[in-house]
Amino acid sequence: MSKFIHLLYVPTMNCSMACRYCYLGENTKDLPSDKGYLETLRYAVEKLRAADVVPFCISLHGGEVTTLAREDFRDLVAYISAYYEENGDLLRENGFKVGRPHIKTNLYQIDKHLDAIRDYGVSISGSLDLPLSMHDRYRVTRDGRGTLGRIMENIALLADLPNHKKVSATVFHEHFERLDEIVSDIRYLADSTCLDMNDFNFMIGFTPQGGGDVQLTALPEEEQEQLYDRMQAEFAGTDLEEGLRHAWFAEFTPAYCSASDNCGDKFFLLEKNGDVYSCVRGQGNPDFYYGNIYSDSAEEILSRARGKIFMAHHRNGFPQECGACEHLHLCRTGCPYVKEIYGSGKSYTCRLQKRIYADGDYESMPQTGFVYHYLLGTHPELAEAYRQETVEPNSLPDLIARDTKLQKVYDPEAFILRVDDEEYPLQSQLTKRAREVVYLTPEMRVRIYVRRDVMEALSDYPVNNALYIMLLSGDMVVYGDEQREKQAHVMTHMIYRDTLAAQPSDKPGYYCAELGPLLALYGGGLSKEHANNLFFTTAALRDYHYAKQKENAFYHYQAMNLPFANMELYYIDWTGTEEAAL
Repeated sequence: MSKFIHLLYVPTMNCSMACRYCYLGENTKDLPSDKGYLETLRYAVEKLRAADVVPFCISLHGGEVTTLAREDFRDLVAYISAYYEENGDLLRENGFKVGRPHIKTNLYQIDKHLDAIRDYGVSISGSLDLPLSMHDRYRVTRDGRGTLGRIMENIALLADLPNHKKVSATVFHEHFERLDEIVSDIRYLADSTCLDMNDFNFMIGFTPQGGGDVQLTALPEEEQEQLYDRMQAEFAGTDLEEGLRHAWFAEFTPAYCSASDNCGDKFFLLEKNGDVYSCVRGQGNPDFYYGNIYSDSAEEILSRARGKIFMAHHRNGFPQECGACEHLHLCRTGCPYVKEIYGSGKSYTCRLQKRIYADGDYESMPQTGFVYHYLLGTHPELAEAYRQETVEPNSLPDLIARDTKLQKVYDPEAFILRVDDEEYPLQSQLTKRAREVVYLTPEMRVRIYVRRDVMEALSDYPVNNALYIMLLSGDMVVYGDEQREKQAHVMTHMIYRDTLAAQPSDKPGYYCAELGPLLALYGGGLSKEHANNLFFTTAALRDYHYAKQKENAFYHYQAMNLPFANMELYYIDWTGTEEAAL
């Protein structure tokens, strides 16, 4: 089945301006690369398509894309236009609207590309500072001159084009202090220019913003609400109400990229040298670097994306107030990049979003069930607290409770996995209330601890008992006469008790075995797209499980899949690509 993604392409980091608060700072210069402007995009799309990954939207970003030579710009928008035409049926069949080439621009040099923009129906998203009186304070040329005059002249040139044209503005505290002027300027732009101000976007500034010589002040939550209230008071009931209700605050609605469990599943930014990042916010940040399209497979990049976004959410915790919030299914705790910047587990626009949800056509919902499933993918160790379960007769929990031997098979304290310095007590995948996933690299130290008495359990001759390790790929295969689809077995490894006893252990009461070398033998063959499975039991416990399956049909039915203590994992070599990002 095809996977559909949104692809931002940065053909150049050059910029015609030197905005004093630019998050890229001095990095607005062309990327060192021996690749052509179109070459990288064409190569990436072909490589993605070969892996059945389909961009449903290709947008041009920067730097500033209009600094490109006329021929290079035309080649890019012509290619994107042809891509949409070639793949239009596939996109429509899967529920996507087929658009036009789209550019994000500062509008300063857009005049030199008007012919290509007209010929290929390029849609335009410009950026301005509001109020306009502050524009020349911050948005300046490299020699410090103001840019608003030329930008407004270029906007006037767009009036003759039928293309869609819009702008956005980022509001920091400094802009908010001139709220009256912002209101007036929105009316002016709507009445006196060709811009579609019903498709205008507010963005909320956060800090630290980046590498410019000016640090603007983040817009605090109370001022975010005041901004929203003022727009409601000024524009409700006017010809701009449509924008007020939808596009103006769209960044803070479920339609936006931040309202996803893991934006690494769908959103990607590609630079001309082949580097892939999360988005314009994560651009240049090693924690949001996914690899290079020339040196890494599409599967590796997608897998790394999911892993890094998972870790960004996971590092910042999950506030109890989010677990009780009736809007969690709408916001999903917000942008992982900004959460990293703020060191917070919730969205930096939380209060504003609640206001938008209350005023819009958004349904609240009881959260217990949703929170559990959300946490399985973001904070699996916390999910158990949100799961509600009853014990039915002859259910697996009931069968375990009535069989002391079976309790040893499912003992949740028998095995502990340690990855570097973090420990994970392991449970059966059939009984655990939280899905556990770890991301492993060859550089990590991985150990399994086995409680000593477990090697004696259900074994008449413990000297013949062995730790039983099974590694399964996340990729599926069809097994046996029943033709049942199951995870592909990669390896089975046994370590006998006395061999375990001879190994050093730093945990009293537990045997210890090093798993790093074993995983290194087989890690290269594991799935990059799907989570793999690592299981632990003993030979004696495994034998009892299968004996119980033969004796009890209820148990056989409910424990068809491997019931042993497990950990899901992705095994990825990040070393080379991480160094490249740095």
